[in-house]
Amino acid sequence: MPANKEYDAIIIGAGHNGLTTAAYLAAAGLQTLVLERRPVVGGCAVTEEIDSEKAPGCRVSTASYIASMLRPEVIRDLRLADYGLRMVACEPGVQAALPDGRVVSWWGDRNKLAAHLQEIAPADVDAFFALDDELRRLALYLQPFFLNPPPDPERRGFARIGELWRMAKPFKGIAGREVAGLTRFMTMSLGDLLDERFESDAIKRLILSNSLYGKHGGPYQPGTAMGLLFHLLSGGEEERQGFAGHVIGGMGAITQAMAQSCRDRGVKIRCDAEVQSIDRKESQVCGVTLTDGTTIDATLVVSNADPKRTFLGLCDRGALPDDFVRAVEAIKMNGPCGKVNFVMDAEPQVTGMPASHSPTERSLFTLPPSLLEAEDSYHDALMGRLPAHLWVDCVLASNVDDSLCSDGRHVMTCFVQYLPYKLADSNWGAQRETLGERVTAIIENYAPGFSNSVIARRVHTPLDLEQAFGITEGNIFHGDISINQLSFMRPVPGYAQYRTPIDGLYLCGAGTHPGGGVTGAPGYNAARRILADRG
Repeated sequence: MPANKEYDAIIIGAGHNGLTTAAYLAAAGLQTLVLERRPVVGGCAVTEEIDSEKAPGCRVSTASYIASMLRPEVIRDLRLADYGLRMVACEPGVQAALPDGRVVSWWGDRNKLAAHLQEIAPADVDAFFALDDELRRLALYLQPFFLNPPPDPERRGFARIGELWRMAKPFKGIAGREVAGLTRFMTMSLGDLLDERFESDAIKRLILSNSLYGKHGGPYQPGTAMGLLFHLLSGGEEERQGFAGHVIGGMGAITQAMAQSCRDRGVKIRCDAEVQSIDRKESQVCGVTLTDGTTIDATLVVSNADPKRTFLGLCDRGALPDDFVRAVEAIKMNGPCGKVNFVMDAEPQVTGMPASHSPTERSLFTLPPSLLEAEDSYHDALMGRLPAHLWVDCVLASNVDDSLCSDGRHVMTCFVQYLPYKLADSNWGAQRETLGERVTAIIENYAPGFSNSVIARRVHTPLDLEQAFGITEGNIFHGDISINQLSFMRPVPGYAQYRTPIDGLYLCGAGTHPGGGVTGAPGYNAARRILADRG
């Protein structure tokens, strides 16, 4: 088919990072087109019906489900509040239901938290706050790296000196003890750290619940303690460290606000427009070809797809260096999670949930395994088995936002951790509803009567997430968050500053620095890099 209008920039994928990049490029005067293969914008940040036949009109955040990391700079610059974005703080931020019938809550109010932990695990209260204080101090040192491109170790001369100075500057005044602490957090296992500092299984489960979301690794794997820091790095200002919020209208409200902000800046957004290939003339990108044969010209193409899908699926491998292709092929994906979304005719009654809790305070609860159970589950998943101890994280969104359903019904979205991408002795087509039944039974154990309240259920396995949202192996972070896949090694060494081996082709998705979560940071950083390169 003939080429359409030529644009200055084409963004592949209307997820939140793609929309963020598009908004900044358009604000700088670039004629920008966003292409999305699905019928709706949003990528993994979408709000959709669970079952249009059994529960019409009941909607939920299909994939991503809590706004815990969205950058304040992005909220401000895209004027998302002006476009309808509203968030209600999760308080408590984490709430773990325990096998013994108790519920332990991580309150934001320090005095309230101290009193509560004194009842749950008095011997561990001081150690809990010592760890929390240490993490928050270290996060402040690392915070400046979140919205800056990582250094390029291959650069030489004054440019490298400038990068090294920028890296070192935030650490001015850091104590030697804190350097040692940071090194330990970045390299040791979460399990060893918690066993070293705490006695109570309840406290260990609570902290586990705030660390390893989406991580392909058991708590006793080296480097998993880093998860404690990651969730504190995104908030921006010190008072927002670790902020988590319910989005009114579901996570799709974020990307709908972003899309409207983009349109008002002149960005064109086309849905049902799947890119088949990224085109080039010699070493320079020249546009894209869609699956329907349409070609669209541009000298700047920015991919919000993950690195494997971008380079191994959309690019001509012959245009890429062999060592680069091998490095991309070696990126560890192994998405370990799925989603099970429910419509119920009654609110789950979690054993041990205090009667004094407000609906918002009852709106989230997690059902974490013990550290050893989580480690066993990781190894089961690694071998392609459905683990005996699944970790289920539940958000009862209708307790906060009654616009998501009607007629007194409730909707709940459940994140399920430690699933294999591939089953060794079966397949997800055959086992999808088995997973749904397992998750339903787990919730029933903590909230008797839950299974009888279910009107509709929709299961998303790691394979379903891959097929629905185009994320390789269902990895929600576009690549595992591990020490060897962060900073100047994300996505691969030598190409961590959003550029690629093809001139004019950039990445802006979660597979780049600083990684996954609904942050907008990769999209923000990529736009700044692109505009700086264009002068």
